[in-house]
Amino acid sequence: MSEKVRRAALLLFLRRHRYPGVRDWELRKYLGEKYRDILKILDEKIRDLGFRIKSVKVDDAEYFAIIVDKPIESKEFKSYGWRVDEMAILAIAISYLLSKGGVASRREIEELLEEKIPKWRIERGIERFIRMGYLTQDDDNLRIGVRSYIEFDLERLIRLLVGAKGETNDISREDSFSQPQQSI
Repeated sequence: MSEKVRRAALLLFLRRHRYPGVRDWELRKYLGEKYRDILKILDEKIRDLGFRIKSVKVDDAEYFAIIVDKPIESKEFKSYGWRVDEMAILAIAISYLLSKGGVASRREIEELLEEKIPKWRIERGIERFIRMGYLTQDDDNLRIGVRSYIEFDLERLIRLLVGAKGETNDISREDSFSQPQQSI
């Protein structure tokens, strides 16, 4: 069993694809039918380090990834290489997409952002986030990408945007991979 837990950690920690995480069929292939039991054991081991396993269901595919469980301090976040305006572009784009049911015209989002950010930076930022998998584009429409579902707590983002009471306090976290989050 410990060898399968090690193999699961390798699959989830080491990036093998363009996006983080592993699909359920890959885990079944490399770990067997009881891959969820193996993931529970791994999840228990990594929680002390401040990580957890998250499951997200997007377009009939279930993705599993290891994410940071504890808030990241600003000094730790600086090492990611993102500018504040890039983070704003992504946050606003995702927020707008959530308000529109998950899909909106790219032009609408660009016009919204142009009020505060130069157009060239917006275009470059959106293209970068499409490449990275945070957003997807089909025709002239943008959608929330798989990577956003994996890495961000979109429900918490919505609560922060609408100003839900008590949001600044800790949010209780449930066993996130036993019940996958549904895409919006």
